[in-house]
Amino acid sequence: QVQLVESGGGLVQAGGSLRISCAASRAILGTNVMGWYRQAPGKQRELVAAVTSGGTMNYADSVKGRFTISRDNAKNSVYLHMNSLKPEDTAVYYCNAYELGRIYWGQGTQVTVSS
Repeated sequence: QVQLVESGGGLVQAGGSLRISCAASRAILGTNVMGWYRQAPGKQRELVAAVTSGGTMNYADSVKGRFTISRDNAKNSVYLHMNSLKPEDTAVYYCNAYELGRIYWGQGTQVTVSS
């Protein structure tokens, strides 16, 4: 089992920046993926960004050029650096890890962008 704990969410004005973090309880094994999803009220959960153990990154079109995902394997952590935030980025952001055929989720952290 892997526990994922997010932190760093909060309230920010439009155009501002925020960094959210996710710490895993242990190293993610094998060829794996860590990423961020988000879910806004009344909407489905969607992929925001992901990074593989090999360093390949993938972003949703809506955040390309504004968000950057990074991971620190020594700290079993993944981060999402969010710039030029928009009100439509408001959502609960969930950390996600894929390991050896299993998927793990964090409890989520709220990001609210005011206009």
